[in-house]
Amino acid sequence: MNAVPVVIVLAAGAGTRFRGHSHKLTQSFAGSTVLGTTLSQVIASHLPLVVVTTSALREVAKADVASQDVVLVPESPRVRSEHVAHLGMGYSIAAGVRARGDAPGWLVLPGDMPLVQPATLRAVAEALTEHPVAYAQHGGRRGHPVGFSAELFSELATLTGDEGARRLVARYPAAPVEVQDPGVLMDLDTEDDLRRLRQWPGQPPVGELNAVP
Repeated sequence: MNAVPVVIVLAAGAGTRFRGHSHKLTQSFAGSTVLGTTLSQVIASHLPLVVVTTSALREVAKADVASQDVVLVPESPRVRSEHVAHLGMGYSIAAGVRARGDAPGWLVLPGDMPLVQPATLRAVAEALTEHPVAYAQHGGRRGHPVGFSAELFSELATLTGDEGARRLVARYPAAPVEVQDPGVLMDLDTEDDLRRLRQWPGQPPVGELNAVP
């Protein structure tokens, strides 16, 4: 089997806009949790994955993936300071890339996007065979995942802070992959977002993803 890109699921954010009593990624969704459903979508794509998370969410991640596929990073505090300015999405992406440094590419997927379909992940992965950067879009609007080929390893592995990989997407030719999947635009930041996602017709039926071999 040819080597395929690794999906890096980002699950280390503090989720400061979500005012619930527990982290947004632990909220119930489609018979699992928000993070668990996202991971099930990735598993159903048959692409390898690594979850970048914190010690607080480690057990939630390990409910769906093996321990060796969980990478721990320090938790970003709700109040930012110069001492932790290096933490954030960029730092998490770099940790995931370094953990799978021999991969032919990486797809970055936030853990709070449980409606992104397995076929979408495969389509973006396929685009990396011809482009250094590729991203899913729906209706002409850019979404996730965003994919990067192995030639960008050095730049990805040294990312820090909250900016993520936006500068790389702007710097290199980025190929849009138009998909019939509105989930690529639907993340979860607030309680209203959670209610909206739970009511979305495209929500995976309970148990369906777990039944995928």
